[in-house]
Amino acid sequence: MFYDVAVIGGGAIGSSVAYFLRGHPHPPSVAVIEPDPLYELASTPRASGGVRRLFSAPENIKMSKFGIEFFTSFERRVTVDGAPAAAIEWLPQGYLFIVPPHDVPVLEENFRLQQAHGVNVVLLDRNGLARHFPSMRVDDLGAGVWSPDDGWLDPNGVLQGLRRKARALGAEYIADRVVAIDVADSAHTLTLAAGDTIRTAATVNATGAWAAEVCAMVGMPLPVMPMRRFEHYFETPATIEPLPYVKDSNRLAFRPEGRGYSGGVPDVGEPRGFNFDVDHGYFERVVWPALAHRFSGFEAVKCKNTWAGLYDQNEFDGNPVIGAWGGRLDNFYVAAGFSGHGLMHAPATGRAIAELVIDGGFETIDLSRLGFERIENNTPYPERGII
Repeated sequence: MFYDVAVIGGGAIGSSVAYFLRGHPHPPSVAVIEPDPLYELASTPRASGGVRRLFSAPENIKMSKFGIEFFTSFERRVTVDGAPAAAIEWLPQGYLFIVPPHDVPVLEENFRLQQAHGVNVVLLDRNGLARHFPSMRVDDLGAGVWSPDDGWLDPNGVLQGLRRKARALGAEYIADRVVAIDVADSAHTLTLAAGDTIRTAATVNATGAWAAEVCAMVGMPLPVMPMRRFEHYFETPATIEPLPYVKDSNRLAFRPEGRGYSGGVPDVGEPRGFNFDVDHGYFERVVWPALAHRFSGFEAVKCKNTWAGLYDQNEFDGNPVIGAWGGRLDNFYVAAGFSGHGLMHAPATGRAIAELVIDGGFETIDLSRLGFERIENNTPYPERGII
């Protein structure tokens, strides 16, 4: 079988790539190869669903801006046979980053950059935080930045909507696993676990936490590792004012969800690997103390459910790798290493890869600084402040 483009990985990133490739005025033939068609271990359905523009890298701000534009019109964009392919329940209840006094200068610098890029952001000092969020402890805080137009959505709705629309546009989804890639000539030969082979003029690696394994098949040293993180659903009998998505410099991150809240505290020291085991004591040991410290209303919190997912953690600088292996394998593209930001940047990433593959370069957002070249040149491009 021959396809113009083979996308390895059919999660939110891979399905977005397929959506934009097939939606192009000159669409190539596309195969999406996904070994887990029920997405039982996929990162997308296990994500928190947050979408925010509170970044320091202009590229990330721009990708989030496009993502929010895309998600606010999602049902129209993914209509199939006159009906929306999925609902994503977009809730623009805002984001709030809070920092201690010593981190205020970086927060203010990021705030000014976000303003310069047209983001609706509000800088709040300690008194401002107390006025807006009276249930929150603020005596140990220096400031916060609130973006009232950011929010969250249903990750599985995004995945299913993009997947169904990509298929309706003509992308073929193949339930199999790529076990080898032969790049001996300009076209690639992908060998599947079932024994079939696929020939393609271009390959896109959108396998998330598994991306380094796929890159190793062509000799590309991608510094992306799977990092386990827990998401918890919890409730409290206390009355707390409506909250945005709250995130602090110690990685506490949570948001309202129905009658309760969803969130956690990712552990950057977590041993890397494909581990989906749930540590049922983690909430009591780590998350509850952080919640109760910041909001006294969480002192009586009850954790109702915990699940594990994987970040595709870029160990080099925490930002994604988007682009080709320039000068080595110009028709092998990578979209991985999002380190927890893949869902919110899936629309912009899909569009960017489609531009590279079909048009030969970035047409909308210049993501050159997120290319693999920075890794080869040892020039990290990390976020500054809260990530």
